[in-house]
Amino acid sequence: MKANYNFKNSNYAKKKSHALRNTLRVALVIIALAAIIISSIFGIKKYQQGRITIKTIKTAWSTYDYQKVYELSKAFLQDNTYNNTALTYYSYACFFLAQAQTDTQQTQSYLDECINNIRIALYDADKSLVPQLQYMLGRAYFYKNTITTHYYADLAVKYLLLAKENGYEADDISEYLGLSYASLGMTMESIAAFTGALLIRESDPLLLAIAEQYYKAKELDAAEQYLFRIIKNSDNEDIKIKSENLLGNIYIDREKYNEAMQEFNNVLKKNENSADAHYGIGVIYEKQGNIVKARSEWRKALKIQVNHPGALQKMSEN
Repeated sequence: MKANYNFKNSNYAKKKSHALRNTLRVALVIIALAAIIISSIFGIKKYQQGRITIKTIKTAWSTYDYQKVYELSKAFLQDNTYNNTALTYYSYACFFLAQAQTDTQQTQSYLDECINNIRIALYDADKSLVPQLQYMLGRAYFYKNTITTHYYADLAVKYLLLAKENGYEADDISEYLGLSYASLGMTMESIAAFTGALLIRESDPLLLAIAEQYYKAKELDAAEQYLFRIIKNSDNEDIKIKSENLLGNIYIDREKYNEAMQEFNNVLKKNENSADAHYGIGVIYEKQGNIVKARSEWRKALKIQVNHPGALQKMSEN
């Protein structure tokens, strides 16, 4: 009887152990399923948080976070290469980031991205957006022209004129056109554009730009009138100095050497390191037949500005 009793107890223990293992298996399955479900929920949530949409790009744009717009739109375009809205935001962000750079190479890199993406966007842009894209492309070419040895002013003019012809309005179009025409040596077109810009907004740099173009066109009276306005009214000393130097050159052209000398001396009282003023004084001495003093002034100009074109030319000729 004792052996039978032990057998029954052993069988009961085995059944109990088997049931326990089954319970553990079920519990492990439940835990595994719960882990999968929780992981899936967090994965979906993370995907939703990390997913880039046009809405997220627009949100970054509304806060003027151009770096974030740049990064979001660039990532978005990896899977949506020709999405016109993303291309537009991407190119505009590149433009404003280019303006914020101090490194010329980085500026040029952003401008190249800007130009390439605007040109792609133009292929499939909504008709109402085309003039704005042309305007931004013109601006991008204008700034690229200011930082490279190649000429892009013609492309700036092309796209700014297209924007204007297609009805886009911006206060700075005429000024950009004036500067671009000046870069191309198209003096009369530059004057016309600057005059149009002056009707919208007057500024000392704009007045000086017009005076410089009139001087190039040999319309000395017109140039002189703009320079007088600047010298009399401007609070910007740098622009006043440039204006006085240019006025001195006008007096030289008119053979009014005393008046010219007075203008250049006025400049040197404000800034003794004005290479243009020393160059101008040297030209006066040259006109008066005093080459020794003239060369002395041109040497001073070159000491201040080693690549001063006028002084370099004069020193090679005399």
